[in-house]
Amino acid sequence: MPIFTYLTLSYEFVHDTVKTGRDTDRPKSMVRACRWTRTFPVFFAALLLWAGLMPVAAEPRWRLVWNDEFDQPDGSAPVASRWTYDIGGHGWGNGELQSYTARRENSRIEDGHLVIESRAESFTGSDGLRKDYTSARLKTLGRASWTFGRIEVRTKIPYGQGLWPAFWMLGTDFPTVGWPNCGEVDIMENVGREPSKSHGVLHGPGYSGSANVGSTFTLSGGRRLADDFHVYAIEWERDRVRWFVDDRLFFTATPASLPAGRSWVFNHNFFLILNVAVGGAFPGSPDRTTVFPQRMLVDYVRVYTADSSPRSLQIESGDSAPQLVWPTTLPRPEIEFRDSLGAAWSVITPVEHVRGLDSVAPVPPGYYWLRW
Repeated sequence: MPIFTYLTLSYEFVHDTVKTGRDTDRPKSMVRACRWTRTFPVFFAALLLWAGLMPVAAEPRWRLVWNDEFDQPDGSAPVASRWTYDIGGHGWGNGELQSYTARRENSRIEDGHLVIESRAESFTGSDGLRKDYTSARLKTLGRASWTFGRIEVRTKIPYGQGLWPAFWMLGTDFPTVGWPNCGEVDIMENVGREPSKSHGVLHGPGYSGSANVGSTFTLSGGRRLADDFHVYAIEWERDRVRWFVDDRLFFTATPASLPAGRSWVFNHNFFLILNVAVGGAFPGSPDRTTVFPQRMLVDYVRVYTADSSPRSLQIESGDSAPQLVWPTTLPRPEIEFRDSLGAAWSVITPVEHVRGLDSVAPVPPGYYWLRW
């Protein structure tokens, strides 16, 4: 039944049976909008959900369980109870050219950010290896680790040929089973020759290195990721990992994504790593165009766990039009629309985007059926 004049554009939906003799071309068991949260002076119709095929069930929300906002005094070290360091210049399995250090020249807090600074300088580390570059690689191994959740970083990455900033994870069994059997999840990986691209990748036994399983996000309009802060995230659950940049989903991996016969090794504890490498097989070496020092600025790192609470189909007021909102864990529905009572129904395909755990599709005012 339609709602006139002041209509809520943001409801929760609950199952209810509507008894009506109207619209006899539709089932009489429907879902009806019920809880108003705010009003808006516009004519709109109640959104009707045909619930016969798939009910709207409780879906996970995210609850913050660990974070670092890097709000210590300027010049201080990252909090030792949260982060430790990888140290040395042995190439790290990739032919990297830097020596990782724990010096404040390479990692420190400034203006509410973690700074990881790569420098061109001759340096001999405690391993006795002399290198022409220094940088930092921080990790939570021995401090914190997680199985499943939403993991995100807001960072402004460096730019230049030969630079290799990354935010990634390794299985906590790395010290005993080694790489790639422990599993590796690259949440954000960029190389300087691809300034607009962020790689989201899985490495595991039989699908590692250049044979990895992954995809690439490309910033539109030729813009560089290094020009601004961006949020790089995964949403990780049993047998599924999804990658996002600024809440835009660009890749999903499941066991079906792996080469035939290969094992999914991502259902156990992982720890976090933040680093900027210099050189190596993937990015290549710096050249005369590369400017040093280069800095990766990290605004925050946050880890969330799934928190079960009721989630549902919603209507929201968008910037210029109403929006249909449904959990991303539901498949995309078939959306039918008509602009007035008695008009013919037609299937529409609004452009949708992902916002956190939801799919959002702007729509014109009218009457809607969503079917799964």
